[in-house]
Amino acid sequence: MSVLNKQPFTKDDRNIKGYKKTVEKINSLESHFEQFTDAQLRSKTDEFKKELTNGKTLHDIAPQAFAVVREASKRVLGLRHYDVQLLAGLTLLDGKVAEMATGEGKTLVGSLPSYLVALEQKGVHVITVNEYLASRDKELIGPIHEFLGLNVGLNVPMMGSEEKKEAYNCDITYGVGTEFGFDYLRDNMVRSLDQKVQRPYHYAIVDEIDSVLIDEARTPLIIAGKDKPIQNLYGVCAKVIKTLKQDEDFTVDRELKVVNFTDQGLNKCEKIFSINNLFDLEHSSLFHALLQALRARMLFERDVDYIVEEDEVKLVDMNTGRVMEGRSLSDGLHQAIEAKEGVPNTDENKTQASITIQNYYRMYPTLSGMTGTAKTEETEFKSVYNMEVVQVPPNKPNIRVDLPDMVYLTKEQKYAQLVKEVKKRHDKGQPVLIGTRTIVQSEQIADYLNEANLDFELLNAKSVEQEAKLISMAGQKDQITIATNMAGRGTDIMLGDGVAELGGLHVIGTERNEARRIDNQLKGRSARQGDPGSTQFIISLEDNLFIRYASDELERLRPKLKSDETGLVTNKGIPKFVETAQKISEGVHFSHREFNLKLEDIINDQSKIIYQFRDSLLDAESPLQFLLEQTKNTPNDIIAHFCSEEIVPEEWNLVELEDSLNHILLPTLSFEGQNFETRQDVESFVKPYIQGHIDTLQHFENKQDVQNTIRNIALYVIDTLWKRQLDAMNQLKEGIGIRHYQQEDPFRIFQNEGYDMFEAMYNDLYYELCSQMKKFFQNILEKEQNN
Repeated sequence: MSVLNKQPFTKDDRNIKGYKKTVEKINSLESHFEQFTDAQLRSKTDEFKKELTNGKTLHDIAPQAFAVVREASKRVLGLRHYDVQLLAGLTLLDGKVAEMATGEGKTLVGSLPSYLVALEQKGVHVITVNEYLASRDKELIGPIHEFLGLNVGLNVPMMGSEEKKEAYNCDITYGVGTEFGFDYLRDNMVRSLDQKVQRPYHYAIVDEIDSVLIDEARTPLIIAGKDKPIQNLYGVCAKVIKTLKQDEDFTVDRELKVVNFTDQGLNKCEKIFSINNLFDLEHSSLFHALLQALRARMLFERDVDYIVEEDEVKLVDMNTGRVMEGRSLSDGLHQAIEAKEGVPNTDENKTQASITIQNYYRMYPTLSGMTGTAKTEETEFKSVYNMEVVQVPPNKPNIRVDLPDMVYLTKEQKYAQLVKEVKKRHDKGQPVLIGTRTIVQSEQIADYLNEANLDFELLNAKSVEQEAKLISMAGQKDQITIATNMAGRGTDIMLGDGVAELGGLHVIGTERNEARRIDNQLKGRSARQGDPGSTQFIISLEDNLFIRYASDELERLRPKLKSDETGLVTNKGIPKFVETAQKISEGVHFSHREFNLKLEDIINDQSKIIYQFRDSLLDAESPLQFLLEQTKNTPNDIIAHFCSEEIVPEEWNLVELEDSLNHILLPTLSFEGQNFETRQDVESFVKPYIQGHIDTLQHFENKQDVQNTIRNIALYVIDTLWKRQLDAMNQLKEGIGIRHYQQEDPFRIFQNEGYDMFEAMYNDLYYELCSQMKKFFQNILEKEQNN
């Protein structure tokens, strides 16, 4: 009997009842396909492709295709998909999030819809959180697809463009999420269309989708170029910020990670630098550096957010606790931290292209994913990505025991109990996995265990491969493992001989995390596939969660707190308090991501227009004709600017108008002795000069080397002005926080001012394109005359 028929169905899993019927069809085909030879099984791939070409849909052939993949998996890997894995595969096919318990074989699930959708021959991306998992999954699952006649590629950092192009042209491409995003940005910076590596987006399966689409969504993907910082600017600003006082001169919102100057703080800064208004355009670089210095001082903590090694600031990934080698913060924030720590300033990263995680993944017509924990974030999945979360029942009932939290008054009391609990479990040989929030905390716990003479394995993030190996060993007898909560994610922990009889793996959480989902992920390390196991959180009221998100509630609670001699809080309402703090934290982070996304959407809309303009230029057979067509109205736009109908003709500045037009037109014009009564008179006078300019340029239509050079000049102009616009939009976004403090609607300001800035940039773009073309052709004509 199918395991699905034994499972109780929850109200949100009405989908599952529909999927059950399809699973029954798949099962009914198993004995049929078992009779096929390998060649016959492989031939089904071409058969399915023809059926799709002739009008059948993916859902029409899904039962047969899934049955074929299951049979291929049995022959190639010796693994047979469980019914619940088939069910999860159908969930992914419909562009939903499949929530599956740890150890339920998510990797194998991906083999089903990836094969089926790949039959449409438009490409399937299977996305994981790191290079190790991408390579592992490709090596594990790829052979199934190759056995069935499909080709499989791998997309990871440091590959050449030809290798990448080959990987993207495969039927199925495994890879790291961020690398797909960076390839998109790089494709919009190429000098010719054949340098692009990606093809149009079609379908993606994201493993550990909560980590990729929510945890990583706080930070946009950025490609930056190097720029030397203004000498001593960040050092001076760091010293100035040290003189300012919190709440008087600036405010800090630690929940949102936002800092703002007060009016008093702005006045102090203006006095120190002897300027009238920090918001003036000429002082934007100074204001930007001061704000970054304030962020560096108040929001970035040494040995938590970054470490300093040999006069170098190295960033720490807050999700994994790993040092991010070679990564640096952009737009001067890294230099501000360097100045704070008194180490030499490196070159500044200036944004050349960027996209949010949300906007990148929303480009896929169909997006799906798998994770052990998604239900608590269903609102965000629905509102941002339009994805439903379906909880897939486990193959075997989960028998894990989740013990109630032990909440202590102080951290010292918490750690004392932690050591006692670890020793008790270790004495009987039961393996213990201790989950921590940060590297610093994991090292503190290591010190406590050392004092107690307990041997342990500390995952200190030397490499993801080593991390995965150590995590996989955490279920062996007598093993004590300390790891950051997200370390080795995606790796199964198998129980050693005799461990099940000892109660299985015991997981201890040392802090409640800012999202219940991450706690659930940690719990899911224990009791995989029906194994025994247990979990418990040993926490304190001094933990980060309560200090940052529930300090007021904690102060109200303190007079009522009761505890025993060890510091264990005994109030019945304490679990509710812990849950409330986590819900506040989740709400804050969601609101922050939602607000940032609204701002980033405006920048994203602008980038789409620029990228479309760029692609049209790259695609144009004649860049010269394309640019002439795009800029044909520029001379008259300049005339309209100088000859406004709201000003009498006698007051028109014809000297500047003449100068502006001569910057973009080859024939030199002069307004000397001219008396214009209307703007139309000016346009009529200039018209023959414009025509003369166009006629001169048309002579070069058939010269390919000239066409290629013109295209490159135009690309340089577009990219330079777009970088400047990105920088201006980022600085506007910084100033929004100040306006918010002054009770203005920040989103409306950003929308309106951002639109005005983009419109101005576009006008500058047309003018600069005309100006550069004029210079280029003038040089050619002068050389021809000299020869």
